[in-house]
Amino acid sequence: MIGLVMCGGKGTRMESAQEKLLLKYKKPVIYHVISALGKSGCFSKIICATSCNAPKTSKFVKDLGIFTIETKGKGYVEDLNEVLKNFDDNVFVVSGDLALLDSEIIQKIVNDFEDRQSWTSILVSKKFLDLIGIKPEYLVNYDGEQCAFTGISIINPKMIAAMEHVQESYVVIDDKRIAVNLNTKSDYDLLGAA
Repeated sequence: MIGLVMCGGKGTRMESAQEKLLLKYKKPVIYHVISALGKSGCFSKIICATSCNAPKTSKFVKDLGIFTIETKGKGYVEDLNEVLKNFDDNVFVVSGDLALLDSEIIQKIVNDFEDRQSWTSILVSKKFLDLIGIKPEYLVNYDGEQCAFTGISIINPKMIAAMEHVQESYVVIDDKRIAVNLNTKSDYDLLGAA
């Protein structure tokens, strides 16, 4: 399985002069994500999808010795679709802004993954997000419950031809380590209190 970190976004909702993934939570946020993937022992290789939208982040991950794939930077879905064409193995996709991510939760997700699925997205329930003070911008109704995407998916690129017609399956895991996406200043403030 390949670990793919999506880290080429503009981070405009953060309203910060600094690139979002280089904001510090002890170390730069992107470092925590890459480190968690490496420590999990689940991946044959770790790759970062970068773009011209975040040149300092791209340089940072390259300086760590991480292989990068430069995307066009048109948006998360477009960039992911572009990158997935490069792989035959299952891909563990993670947003680069999950500062609380650790190797144990990654191992749990990977070990529970059913290989026959083409696309499995990890969700967190809105009830859980309410408990920890996070306000999601987008919700999906799954199994009678409102949920939010965590930024983690496991994808079998061989089973998908174009992302528009993919049958997505969901798994709900209410865990702070995958619930805190760094999208806005209030998310960053909440992270500091974590």
